[in-house]
Order: sequence, then C-alpha cells, then structure tokens
Amino acid sequence: MAEELPKRFVAFRQAYPGVFSAYETFGRECAGAGPLAGKAAELVKLGIAIGARMEGATHAHCRRALGAGATPAELRHVALLAATTLGFPNMMAALAWVDDVVGE
Repeated sequence: MAEELPKRFVAFRQAYPGVFSAYETFGRECAGAGPLAGKAAELVKLGIAIGARMEGATHAHCRRALGAGATPAELRHVALLAATTLGFPNMMAALAWVDDVVGE
C-alpha cells in the first residue's frame, strides 16, 4: 500500500521527534506484551478504532491490517460486528470508513 501518510501525522513527527519516538516505542512494547500479533492484533485494533468512532484510526488500521494479510472481507466483517454493540448508524459509518480504504 503506497498511500501517503496524513499531513498532520507527518508534521507532528517532524515537529516533535522525541515525543513521536517515545510513542512508537510505547506502541511496540504494548504490541509485544501478549500473544496477539500480526493480522489478529491489527483486526483487534481496527475494532477498537471503530468502537471509539475514530475515522482516521480506522483508516490507518485498515491499511495496517491489509498489510498484515487481512482481506477486505475480514475488514468489512469487523465493521459489521459493530452493529449489535454500537448500533446500526455507527456500524454504517464504520463500514464507510473501511470502504474508504478498500474501495466499494
């Protein structure tokens, strides 16, 4: 996936390299603290982003999950699973965010 990183993300990384480095280290430590890895971890993080209604994070974790071997159908399934917990309108928004990345 050769998509460009969001400008805000790039600007933050350039303006605050120490904070960004600490954040990346924290993320790596969290990821390595348990048995989930790769595709499974990214699908969980996608579900968390959807549940928190974070559009940008949903986009990012869709891209990361695809990079870890997830299929578009798996990403859409994560969004669909949100319906009974978050409600139909929220699930529809999440599905739209997934489709922003994987296409309709």
